[in-house]
Amino acid sequence: QVQLVESGGGLVQAGGSLRLSCVASGRPSSNYAMGWFRQPPGKEREFVAGTSMPGGTTNYAASVKGRFTISRDNAKNMVFLQMIGLKPEDTAVYYCAAGLFLRVTATSYLYWGQGTQVIVSS
Repeated sequence: QVQLVESGGGLVQAGGSLRLSCVASGRPSSNYAMGWFRQPPGKEREFVAGTSMPGGTTNYAASVKGRFTISRDNAKNMVFLQMIGLKPEDTAVYYCAAGLFLRVTATSYLYWGQGTQVIVSS
């Protein structure tokens, strides 16, 4: 079992920045591919960014490419999502997830955090 806890969400104005953090416990996060997903109000959960198990490969949704950066610190069992140039449409609950492979589908991930709210005001 892996427990994931996100933090760093909040209210920010459009154009602003936030850095989300996710800390893993139970098993080393280095054993897993890590992903960030988000669920906007009234919408389905969607892939945002992911990093492979060793951390050498990353993938981003087209809507965030160039604005968001995923990184991981395996020594600290943490993964981060740096978000710049935030837009109102980035408003969502953001979830950290761990899985065996870097995938864009939520069902591919085994463990999930409880989420952290990001609100971007216009």
